[in-house]
Amino acid sequence: MLYLTGEFKVTLDEKGRISLPALLRRCLNESTLFLTEGSDNCLWLYPGSQWNEMINTIMKNTDPFSQKGRNLRRRIIGPSQEVEIDKAGRIPVAASLRDSAGLIKDCVVLGQVDYIEIWDEERYRKFRDQSNDEYNAASEELSLTIKKSRGISD
Repeated sequence: MLYLTGEFKVTLDEKGRISLPALLRRCLNESTLFLTEGSDNCLWLYPGSQWNEMINTIMKNTDPFSQKGRNLRRRIIGPSQEVEIDKAGRIPVAASLRDSAGLIKDCVVLGQVDYIEIWDEERYRKFRDQSNDEYNAASEELSLTIKKSRGISD
């Protein structure tokens, strides 16, 4: 199985398109993708099959009578757009999505195994710097979980 992984610098062109790196395109079995707002001020790009799973998960676990449920649906499902990879390997990014993620020119495309994140390069660097303590805490927590599953005590 191929996974969507890797960190790549790309440029948003004057028509609002970005080129998906060839390594990621090879992992995609579908030409139709779904682009939407993601957490942490980036965009999420999903292959159609993974997008269907995401939609099903959201719909099964949220409720339109709940403020949190409505907000989650509005932020992820509402702005989503179906996009296709053109012959040059590019996808269009709607102006509304570019604005929400602060995409201007220099971007980072980051594979996340089953989906792709698209970041403004400066926002991504700031996020990494500011979330370093959370990353270290999560690493320690994962270490404890692994040790516990293997019967290893600290």
